[in-house]
Amino acid sequence: MAIPPQGRKAGDGKGGGGGLALASSDDGDNPSAAAELRALWGMAAPITALNCVVYLRAMVSVLCLGRLGPLDLAGGALAIGLTNITGHSVLFGLASGLEPLCAQAFGSRNHDLLTISLQRAMLLLFLAALPIALLWLNVGPILVALGQDPAISAPAAAYARFALPDLAAGVVLQPLRVYLRSQGITRPMAACSAIAVALHVPLSFGLVFGLGFGVRGVAAAQALTNTNMLLFLLAYIRWAGACDDTWRGWARPAAVASGLPGLVRLAVPSCVGVCLEWWWYEVVTVLAGYLPNPAAAVGAAGVLIQTTSLMYTVPMALGACVSTRVGNELGAGKPRRARMAAMVALACALAVGVFHLAWTSALSRQWVELFTTEAAVVRLASAAMPILGLCELGNCPQTTGCGVLRGTARPAVGARINLLSFYLVGTPVAVYLAFGGGGAGGVGFSGLWYGLLSAQATCVALVLAAVVWRTDWQVEAMRAKKLAGLELASSSSSPAAAAGEAESKRLVAANGEPAEDV
Repeated sequence: MAIPPQGRKAGDGKGGGGGLALASSDDGDNPSAAAELRALWGMAAPITALNCVVYLRAMVSVLCLGRLGPLDLAGGALAIGLTNITGHSVLFGLASGLEPLCAQAFGSRNHDLLTISLQRAMLLLFLAALPIALLWLNVGPILVALGQDPAISAPAAAYARFALPDLAAGVVLQPLRVYLRSQGITRPMAACSAIAVALHVPLSFGLVFGLGFGVRGVAAAQALTNTNMLLFLLAYIRWAGACDDTWRGWARPAAVASGLPGLVRLAVPSCVGVCLEWWWYEVVTVLAGYLPNPAAAVGAAGVLIQTTSLMYTVPMALGACVSTRVGNELGAGKPRRARMAAMVALACALAVGVFHLAWTSALSRQWVELFTTEAAVVRLASAAMPILGLCELGNCPQTTGCGVLRGTARPAVGARINLLSFYLVGTPVAVYLAFGGGGAGGVGFSGLWYGLLSAQATCVALVLAAVVWRTDWQVEAMRAKKLAGLELASSSSSPAAAAGEAESKRLVAANGEPAEDV
């Protein structure tokens, strides 16, 4: 269902909070790399800070689990992995499907579509959360039925039950972040997250050790922290009037539900693409358990995955922000600026990848020893650290490139690339090198990460081909107009307008049908 655009300009009125000021429609389409670099990092720096803050929150939770004892640590770690795989990755991925709708709607100043898209996303995530909640309530019996030790299944089940409020908070928090980011409101998100995580430390220790809740306290603290993030954001929006110019009020339930299929067509491929990549690291952990000296191999895999998570904060921010920048410019009908945004972000991502390669190669052993002094773990992890750095040369540009694909409303392309790269290339290579051709000890463990390297190399090549060589930015601007509920050409009956409309239809027809109205 297309919603007619509003005539008000973004930035009119009192909406504040570091919002993105879009150029008016008569500013032309003259991109500047320096200006784009400033705009990109003006958004990406706060989002990177937000990601780092969330990473610190997870580290505090792991620290608390580590002080509870081996069974609680094992059960809690198992539950964290399970809830991430079955819940948080799904909600995050589904919310990513909102990115092109919000970014392009804001760029075209279609604030009605911007508002109703947020409401549709919350409805979609709520519906998705229902079966997830049912699964979490039955984690204990499921794990026991799968052969897991009941002594480990019990704390895992307790964690999953107490994590249910965290799932509920994510239903609103994840799409709200996309909604705000599409308007360039990123600094308040980082500030609210920082305050919530600062409270997370005493909250965790108080619930886990002070009140003796143990594993349940770890889950409850996570849920309360995410709830605090949400409440702080809502309070800021209300107090600062940050969205007064773009919020159009709550729509009728029928109007929200009627556009849900269109959102699903974007959200499901986005979710698949995110989950395929996130889940692959869990596959690595499982495979490490079958290597000689599995305790050391799993421990080393844990260190490397934590390191990857930290390094991922920057490309994740770049991908999210370039999705917004590309969507904003396409929605505003400025394809050259959209292309410049994509190229600048990819160049930044490559520079970040080079930086990660440099420090992981130079400081591999010193970094691993920050996590553990166990000799076998240090040997395995430090040997694989330079390989992990090489992976970042591919991971940073491909993550950013996937953001460009989301900004152009092509998440299905990214999902297919991730499936091919991680599961049809990376997994066979990892299994062969770790078990078939890699031998035992450090060589076998490193084979898992050579598998990741092959996946990232394939992924970045395909993503760059899709973004750099196979993207017709004029056509994407036409598609953005339709996605945002605008006309493909002026309604004027002049010969020039008629010629423009014919050219628009020719461009779209030559490159496939544009996305359907939502």
